[in-house]
Amino acid sequence: MPNLRRELTNVPNLVTMGRVAFIPFVLLFIDNFSPLRSFIASLLYLGAAAGDALDGYLARSRGEVSMLGKFLDPLADKLIVTAVLVFMVALSRVPAWVVVVIVGRDLTINGLRSIASAQGLVISASAGGKIKTGLQLVAIMMLLIYFRYPVLGTGITVDYHRAGLIVLYVSMAVSVISAAQYLRHFLSAALAQPRAPA
Repeated sequence: MPNLRRELTNVPNLVTMGRVAFIPFVLLFIDNFSPLRSFIASLLYLGAAAGDALDGYLARSRGEVSMLGKFLDPLADKLIVTAVLVFMVALSRVPAWVVVVIVGRDLTINGLRSIASAQGLVISASAGGKIKTGLQLVAIMMLLIYFRYPVLGTGITVDYHRAGLIVLYVSMAVSVISAAQYLRHFLSAALAQPRAPA
């Protein structure tokens, strides 16, 4: 218990929990009719996303990598992304089926990781998963900005809602491909294990 108390109060884990605390404020400012509120929501989301790099850096630099942190960090990522996407479905910014695919993929991979860990299998994260995360960040930022804005110095106007949807579709495709790769690696590692005697 003292060890858990220490992990709960170390700086990296406090940053991670702070990221989760950002979620209600991001949702509060998402607005289909106010460009200012939508822009504030995008900045808050960016702050929560930036905290992902910060808590990891702090954990490594301070020598405070913990089991609780390893659990909280990916949980915070999934909570932030899922909460914002589900809320945007309610506001008709994102098709529901896309969110079902994204959330379903993450649940499947998390389940496979749990099984792999329990069986002592080590399956490294794929490059596709990292690309998916980056694309997802850009897509959600654009979907939060939502409105059309001119690009400075050009006569071009960007529809951030449409651009965000395109990037989200690409990130969904990459996430499905990376899930298939992970499943293949998982099955290869599982089949390579020696059979236990009957």
